[in-house]
Amino acid sequence: MDYKLLVADIDGTLLDRKGAISTEDRNAIARAVSMGVRVSLCTGRVMLACRKIIGQLALDGYHIFADGALVSNPETGEEVYTKAIDAGVVRKAADFAHRNEVNMDFFSSTSYYIERENWVSDIRRNFFGIEPTIIDFAELWRKEKIIKGTMVVASVEDRHKADTFCRSFAGTLGFSWTKTPAYPDIDFINVLAPDVSKGKALEALASFLGIPLAAVMAIGNGVNDIPLLSAAGLAVAMGDAPDDVKSVADYVTLDVDHNGLAAAIDKFWH
Repeated sequence: MDYKLLVADIDGTLLDRKGAISTEDRNAIARAVSMGVRVSLCTGRVMLACRKIIGQLALDGYHIFADGALVSNPETGEEVYTKAIDAGVVRKAADFAHRNEVNMDFFSSTSYYIERENWVSDIRRNFFGIEPTIIDFAELWRKEKIIKGTMVVASVEDRHKADTFCRSFAGTLGFSWTKTPAYPDIDFINVLAPDVSKGKALEALASFLGIPLAAVMAIGNGVNDIPLLSAAGLAVAMGDAPDDVKSVADYVTLDVDHNGLAAAIDKFWH
């Protein structure tokens, strides 16, 4: 198969625990681009947290953000696909988070919202490089189209609160558990509109680009990458991915510390 589109997860696939992209991976992506391959990132992160990475890789075009809630071109602001959370649900979720002191923040396509500064906003600022807008959550649903919320879990108490939230909004919201190598002991639980997934976003992106899914190679390492890998013509799992991720893959490459992305590119694009 002559693969036309490479879709790559970020955390744990492209970025290591220091938040760095290896020279080998960067050069391999550049080689793929030089051969006419389109390269798109596909991440649980919002667009704001990806601008630096996209710039480092000198990528243009369209990418998948917020676990599939948004497909857009950061340079032009063009949105190919958006799946926002219903405003009424945002209102109820924000009220629940406020009343129960859940560590939760919210994102539109272009902004990051919190009620107050805390250790989570410090992580967002220091690692992801994004600045928050402080807003009364009671007014958030009126003012912005929200595509994602995130609960951040670092303790047993946080886990209990997050589990309570998930039970309360089961069937009304979708959830995906993600991690970043830089914070291995922290869970980031993405809160999304129902049926949002990286796989559905890939279908929208490939259709927009006029590329058949059979001509797409996708690579990832997390459970939230399973829909992405399942939709792609060629599914590649990172070497340290969980077994359920590897089970849907056509090929297992090396881990991020051994340049698994570059190894996969070199294998399938000569």
